[in-house]
Amino acid sequence: MAQMLSAMTMMDTVPTAPAIMPAQPICLDAPVSGSGIAVLSRQAVRPDGPPSAIGDLTLSVSDLPMLSCHYIQKGLFFPAPDVPMASLVSLLVSSLSRALAVFPALAGRFVTLPDDRIVIRCNDAGVEFHHAVAPALSLNDFLVPNADVPTRLTKDLFPMDRTVSYEGHRRPLTSFQLTVLGDGAVFIGVVANHAVVDGTSFWHFYNTWAALCRGASPRLPDFRRNFFGESTAVLRFAGGVGPAVTFDADAPLRERIFHFSRDSIRELKAMANRRSSAGQDAEVYGKMAHDPNKNQEARGEISSFQSLCAQIWISTTRARKQLDADATTTLRLAVNCRHRLRPAISPAYFGNAIQSAPTTATVAELASNGLRWAASKLHASLAAYGDEAIRGAAAAWQAAPRCFPLGNPDGAVVTMGSSNRFPMYEGNDFGWGRPLAVRSGRANKFDGKMSAFPGRSGDGSVDIEVCLAPDTMAALLRDDEFMQYVSCPAHLL
Repeated sequence: MAQMLSAMTMMDTVPTAPAIMPAQPICLDAPVSGSGIAVLSRQAVRPDGPPSAIGDLTLSVSDLPMLSCHYIQKGLFFPAPDVPMASLVSLLVSSLSRALAVFPALAGRFVTLPDDRIVIRCNDAGVEFHHAVAPALSLNDFLVPNADVPTRLTKDLFPMDRTVSYEGHRRPLTSFQLTVLGDGAVFIGVVANHAVVDGTSFWHFYNTWAALCRGASPRLPDFRRNFFGESTAVLRFAGGVGPAVTFDADAPLRERIFHFSRDSIRELKAMANRRSSAGQDAEVYGKMAHDPNKNQEARGEISSFQSLCAQIWISTTRARKQLDADATTTLRLAVNCRHRLRPAISPAYFGNAIQSAPTTATVAELASNGLRWAASKLHASLAAYGDEAIRGAAAAWQAAPRCFPLGNPDGAVVTMGSSNRFPMYEGNDFGWGRPLAVRSGRANKFDGKMSAFPGRSGDGSVDIEVCLAPDTMAALLRDDEFMQYVSCPAHLL
């Protein structure tokens, strides 16, 4: 709390008036939604200080495909602050203004140039900050052990619900909402354009905002656009009408967060690395061990996360009762390219530096060969996804530009996004305590979409947010082999 009070003292020296539009927040009539969450006020916030000198940032070959995706929606629950709410709002807005000065791209807008290139114009146009209340709700309404996520509630923790990233031409590239629950706990939700940031950049910004709020120094982003060099590829949209998402956003879904303890994951890892002496298992391992072009990762052991993902892939496929034995099923993992490129690019690179790495098998292969085989296939795919593969995928996209086809068109895809390595709990203390839980909105969710979060305990446990068709989720919950690895996190007991 001393850090928070220190940061509040710093506010007195910050010229916030030029950064906040209007000087007073707009007070709304605050209609209560069906969830019981009402927005009390909304204000626009600009970066603190002089105008940005960055200029235009061209969307890269990794940014452009995301124009058809929803804005990212992620946020954190926090314990009740012990300061008056007006002071809390003022503190968050002031520190947000300073954070935007560090990340001016987030306060800009998209502009399509005469040659059809799309750029982020860092023009300090500003972002939106919403202050909402939910007096009849408490943490217990959101963090329910062994139950589906109450999406009718969580959807209203975020503004700009289901906004498509192309809309950044006319709408803010980021938006923020502070929601105060009846028990005093708060949720800080951030909505960010997915053609501007990936998960790494998103959480870098969130960490920066929290650091400035508690009076700490931020880690600066890297705005150099040297990812794949100069690309001339463009995406054209006739008449300025942007793309739609590539999946049915209204298809029925059930959403759960499954917690995997450190011990459960260790058990899966031990099983995945217990190598067979014969058969396809040995064949896969043999190719990995003797290929001189594979890096150290390829020759090393299967990781904990790869082992967990393999089990989820097997169990989800088994729960999809409608799939034929000879159907091809795909596990897609979002791959951070920053450290995989040669030369590597900055870990603080601001923008999208991700690709989707697929691993495929038939339904029958997954069912008959088990965890070791599936995990070894996944490990080999990721180990091979280095500089050559990344640049090859970028070149293929430049030859035929298109928006990323997010979704599950054949009903046999599992897509794992986010990362258990993102600093969701680490570094996100705004000055009154560590986060209690991470939650997301309705953005980019479809049958088979999953997101990895670190466990709150920081001991190597992992939370997986799972979205599935209702009948598939019901079958997964009846799968004893899968459920034996699932437990309730200690802080929810």
